[in-house]
Amino acid sequence: QAELVESGGGLVQAGGSLRLSCTASGIVLDNYVIGWFRQAPGKERDRVSVSCIGNSDGITHYLDSVKGRFTMSRDNALNTVFLQMNSLKPEDTANYACAAGPSKIWYSGTYSHPTAYDTWGQGTQVTVSA
Repeated sequence: QAELVESGGGLVQAGGSLRLSCTASGIVLDNYVIGWFRQAPGKERDRVSVSCIGNSDGITHYLDSVKGRFTMSRDNALNTVFLQMNSLKPEDTANYACAAGPSKIWYSGTYSHPTAYDTWGQGTQVTVSA
């Protein structure tokens, strides 16, 4: 059974950094498109795509507001995907969850849609204080 577990969230001051991890069991992450989504407080039904990485080419896409601050990467040996978040802002406060989806969503361009993903982690809370 596939499972994703996120870690690395926490409370940080504005301008600080966090590195989120998404570790898988039951699946090989390198075979999947991986996305990071966030849900802001009071918007629990609104999952916003923050970043995603293709399964074969390592190409990444980012939400405009995090470009230049967030970096997504894979460590296949650890079966883990990371989201390095620098220069954090209070508006980055949210619950961050990773998700795995089939390669077809990369080629169809649907990788920013939460419904395109099959497997989700529980999420990790990121809180950025002003």
